[in-house]
Amino acid sequence: MSAIKTRTAPALFNALRILDLLSMYPSGLTLADLVSQAEVAKSSAHYLLVTLERCGYVHRNARSGRYQLGIKLYSVANQALGSLGVRQRCASYLAGLRLRTKLTAHLAIFDRTEIVLVAKFESARGAQLASWIGKRMDMHCTGLGKAVLAYLPSEEVELILGKHGLARRNENTICTRKRLYEELNQVLKTGYAIDNEEDELGIRCMGAPILGLDGRPMAAISISGAVHELPAEEIPRLSSELLLTAKMMSRDVIDAIPKSIAPEALKSIAC
Repeated sequence: MSAIKTRTAPALFNALRILDLLSMYPSGLTLADLVSQAEVAKSSAHYLLVTLERCGYVHRNARSGRYQLGIKLYSVANQALGSLGVRQRCASYLAGLRLRTKLTAHLAIFDRTEIVLVAKFESARGAQLASWIGKRMDMHCTGLGKAVLAYLPSEEVELILGKHGLARRNENTICTRKRLYEELNQVLKTGYAIDNEEDELGIRCMGAPILGLDGRPMAAISISGAVHELPAEEIPRLSSELLLTAKMMSRDVIDAIPKSIAPEALKSIAC
């Protein structure tokens, strides 16, 4: 039987949904928050959280009563990322990009309907960025995400936006489909995307896609820093460095990057 048509296990789906939600809130969520956002019955959510806590995947803060991701989950995630070989294969390219631009370099993999950071080479002199290995990021307001979205079929973009919406992070965030599509068209013209303080105030980011042989985006790289570290007049020079690195990685390390789930399967994804 096709894996796409096989029924999912409701309890497991709900547990994974809870873990997904907790990954978006580093400070944790209360039981009431999880019941509301995961759309799970309170009793079911409680049983699942107790099980996840006993297994080390969730931790409950005794003072705040909030649930957070447990240490075991970080260990499993780190082992999974390490087994991909992506970070090792891409390290020299990202380190070189950081050296030439003096900015923080990131690599993110396109995973289903999100992007996930798998490598970070932080600038020693630049601003400290709120990013970490394993962080899942919105696609509509990040340089990494928009670099991927621009090269996806429009029907797949719509599926992603339908699932996640266009959440407003601050007053600079693009929150309408019309404006987002205008920006994605510009990305196709230049080859790179810009997050102009859309995700985090004071931080500017430029992203470029890592493309497979069929032209499908599988990952993206970016350079990020404070606005004064990445001024508008420097964008042409920095974009050349970024695009050259993305081109080399698309040629040399594409086989190390896992493929995202097929577009036709997205409609059946519930988590």
